Amino acid sequence: MATQEQRAEASPLRAASARLRAVDPRQYVVYVAFLLVFAFFAVKLHDDGFLSQQNLLNIVRQTTPITVMAVGLVFVLSAGEIDLSLGSVVALSSLCASLALRDHGLVLGILAGLGVGIAVGLLNGLFTTLLRLPSFLVTLATMGLVAGIARWTTDLQSVAIENQTFANWFGSGDLGAVPSLAIWAVVAVAVGHFVYRHQRFGAHVLATGDNAAAARVTGIRTARVKLAVLVISGAMAGLAGLLYAGRIQSATYTLGENDLLTVIAAVVIGGTNLFGGSGSVVGALAGSLLMGMLTNGLILWGLSASGQMIAQGILLLVAISLTLRQRKAG
Repeated sequence: MATQEQRAEASPLRAASARLRAVDPRQYVVYVAFLLVFAFFAVKLHDDGFLSQQNLLNIVRQTTPITVMAVGLVFVLSAGEIDLSLGSVVALSSLCASLALRDHGLVLGILAGLGVGIAVGLLNGLFTTLLRLPSFLVTLATMGLVAGIARWTTDLQSVAIENQTFANWFGSGDLGAVPSLAIWAVVAVAVGHFVYRHQRFGAHVLATGDNAAAARVTGIRTARVKLAVLVISGAMAGLAGLLYAGRIQSATYTLGENDLLTVIAAVVIGGTNLFGGSGSVVGALAGSLLMGMLTNGLILWGLSASGQMIAQGILLLVAISLTLRQRKAG
């Protein structure tokens, strides 16, 4: 028979063993994949400048708008919804911001870009919650609507951004050796992670996505949560539009049109469940950097655009498969 001292020693071991069994290794797939892809390209493309400081900073610059949108989409997917209008919002936000910058100055330019994103997010949220329509269909409709407005706004013409202060703040500037885009990415991820993991709203989002009926029983206003996450997603897409416009110092209706698949891939690869109830903002950052690094490495390797799309599609299929397996296991 075990003595009391032996039982006391065994108790921490059993607790540690239980914690290890509770860890889902699929949570760390994105980080392992990131390290493997980075190591592969570091060796394969060593002579092509993959590891150069300039190239690594370019990856960060190119992925920041994706990261910003991914943070918003983590909240949306975690609440059991979807937002397909991201890319269209990017285009319209950048165009409205550039027009307001040209005619009314810096402050109104920024407010115009963010306002477009918030307005579209609010429209998506109201149709989803008040009319109880599936967010997939609602955002599919607004994706086309907003894309059409973006094309009509400037009659398919690009709008140059000449306000250097805006350009420096939103993409072209640096703080010492750190690109302003990297600062935006860090701030977006830090704030998103804090709200998602350490605030009541984040807990309400997860509860809503896990079981909306049970969440309502506990007093959570699930309709407000769903409205809020879609507004957040729209606002983050609007910010991404500002970042694109600041980086290239121009706005056009084509900005963001190919980003939806990349954003969804980054979020799902990063560990967010497509069906709600779980997710990771930090994982979305890793997924975004992984997608950007993959594209960058394949370009340096000489792979065509079609090859890059195939690689991204394979990654997304793997991520979706892991999500479905996790759902069945749960």
